[in-house]
Amino acid sequence: MEFPPFIGLVGNLSYLLFDYSLMGMRLFPTLAGTAILVLCCYMAKEMGGKRWAVILAGLCVLAFLPYYRNHMLFQPVAFNQFFWVLGFFVLLKYLNTNKTYLLYLLGVIGGIGLMNKYTMLIWGFALAIAFVFHNKARIYKRPALYGAALTALVIFLPNILWQSQYDWPILRHLSELQSTQLGEHNVFEFGLDQLKYPFTFAISLIGFIVFFRDKHLQYYRTVGIAIVVIFSLLWIFQSKSYYFFGAYPVLFAAGAVKAEQWLKQININWSYALAAFILLPSLPFIPESIPVLPIEQHISYSDKKVQDGRVELTSDYADMFGWPEQVQLVDSVYRSLSAEDKKNAIIWAENYGEAGAIKILGDQYGLPDPISRHGSFWLWGYQNPDANVWISIGNEKEVLTEVFEEITLVTMISHEYAIDEENGIPLYICRKPKIDIPKWWADYEKHIFD
Repeated sequence: MEFPPFIGLVGNLSYLLFDYSLMGMRLFPTLAGTAILVLCCYMAKEMGGKRWAVILAGLCVLAFLPYYRNHMLFQPVAFNQFFWVLGFFVLLKYLNTNKTYLLYLLGVIGGIGLMNKYTMLIWGFALAIAFVFHNKARIYKRPALYGAALTALVIFLPNILWQSQYDWPILRHLSELQSTQLGEHNVFEFGLDQLKYPFTFAISLIGFIVFFRDKHLQYYRTVGIAIVVIFSLLWIFQSKSYYFFGAYPVLFAAGAVKAEQWLKQININWSYALAAFILLPSLPFIPESIPVLPIEQHISYSDKKVQDGRVELTSDYADMFGWPEQVQLVDSVYRSLSAEDKKNAIIWAENYGEAGAIKILGDQYGLPDPISRHGSFWLWGYQNPDANVWISIGNEKEVLTEVFEEITLVTMISHEYAIDEENGIPLYICRKPKIDIPKWWADYEKHIFD
């Protein structure tokens, strides 16, 4: 319910091809990242760049450290960035050729992009504003532009209807996100976060400036205006900094084209020095961005400290640990039940991470599918309302006592590397529900994103 259905479609394709293998889950976001690299190089070429501009543009993508994380994790971020970059590439093609079919292609990209992540709306709105300043807004006299907008709407319409049918869960999710994450951001945090990567930022800043000041590249001023609108809206909405990262490749491309022009006037051999200046400072940080090292070597390389038997890893890395141990403990509890209890037992996970681990890893143990009231799991229901034995993982005692007459703590689950919220979580056996389970489940709808 948190996202449109594109990520589910890709996830299902990954499952059909590779089951739940780690390689399968990482393949598609990695392909999206690779496509972004290729498109960045082609955008440099589209704006008149030659060999070194193409190379420098590609090196900027390789040197931009957040992309390593974004293009490893299976989530909508990698695909959102891909659709933004693909849209900018097609926009450049349109500005160079004025061909009608490219407007319709922009509509298709926008529609599919919306089916992946709603932030594509910001990209589309920015493009609409930028077109006002292109060729005295004559594009708004072209029927093809409205045909492209209609194309995007038709593609996106099924998700609008689905959201309407389920009382707009995305609005509840955004409200929770605003109150728990986005609303806590410092007003300057979004802008300051863009400065964390100074070498690639310098190239992107050059690219932004030349869209307005260079006698050749200002022909693509429409792109520059769209970037201004995107950045401004994301800042106003107090967005996370990575929301803007899909805009960088077109800036890298423009900056690389201008850098090549400067180097030709001085000495093209300086291109080697610039390439090293862009890429080399990023290399030592790659092992901290993605898990290329075994955990013990990673801890040593990153100089992580052990405190109270725990190592505080970054959230992405920490979230890769602890799940097999959780599922093994749940399985041991499930196997301890009598044959009669097993037929009438439910595994109830507090959040979607725990439920997802039991669903994916539990297959090898023959565990029944879990239930959870968190996120989309709530939509999939509570299974057997008459179940008398519930194995609870992650739910606190105060919650359980409201639902069951008997609760027994089995163990507290800990792991030295796991993320904080999955460390020290309780595992209970609960019996004799004392409330109306269907009503209890339905009444929780307003809290599923808590």
